[in-house]
Amino acid sequence: MKRDLYFRKPLMNAAGSLGFAPDSRVGISLDSFGAFVTNPFSLRPRKPAAQPEIIEYPGGFLLHSGLPNPGFSAGVKRYASRWDKSDLPVIVHLMADRPDETRQMVRMLETHENVMAAELGFAPLLADDILLLTLEMCLGELPLIFSLPVEQVLSLGPRLIQEGARAISISAPRGALMKDHLITGRLYGPSLFPRALETVYSAAKLGLPIIGAGGVWAKENADAILSAGALAVQADAVLWGVNWLSQSSMV
Repeated sequence: MKRDLYFRKPLMNAAGSLGFAPDSRVGISLDSFGAFVTNPFSLRPRKPAAQPEIIEYPGGFLLHSGLPNPGFSAGVKRYASRWDKSDLPVIVHLMADRPDETRQMVRMLETHENVMAAELGFAPLLADDILLLTLEMCLGELPLIFSLPVEQVLSLGPRLIQEGARAISISAPRGALMKDHLITGRLYGPSLFPRALETVYSAAKLGLPIIGAGGVWAKENADAILSAGALAVQADAVLWGVNWLSQSSMV
């Protein structure tokens, strides 16, 4: 039986922001959330980047972490009981660069009742054909959310939805900054909001079920994204309460 993708409340965290399972000890109230999104899982374990970096720039910061995680099987063993006991439905984020491995992970998730959906994230510049093949191979009981950069939301999103994906979410954009050498990573911060809002507005006009994200730093940002037609909205680094984020009304 196929599961519904339905949010009692339209706010949730973005992948990579609050860990692998809901945890009251992080100091963030989840009462206003409609779902919990896990940190990204890969099939095999990943270690942190050799030199993790957080580099500020005007309007945001770049994060280079390496997306460390215990690997999918170990992660399920460690966190599945907390997913099942959670008051919130859980969306498990998967690194989906290899369709056969992604299918294996999705099928395992189908055995967990409180997992509402799988959110699939992809490496930069992965060919559209790989994403479409992933969709074809992974369709089944569990709703699939494709996490796409803004450049692909409008170009590829309609076809993914037409062929069975349940929603599109906006992934954190990537960028590069110089320190003593060039560092690449994901970008976060209020400066991302205008483009995120425009992407949501354009996607909604096409009838895409879109989950907005990017630069959501205050309740007003979330409200604007929902007013533009988003199905739901994800908040990311503002949830960390880092020093210069602490004034946000989202914390």
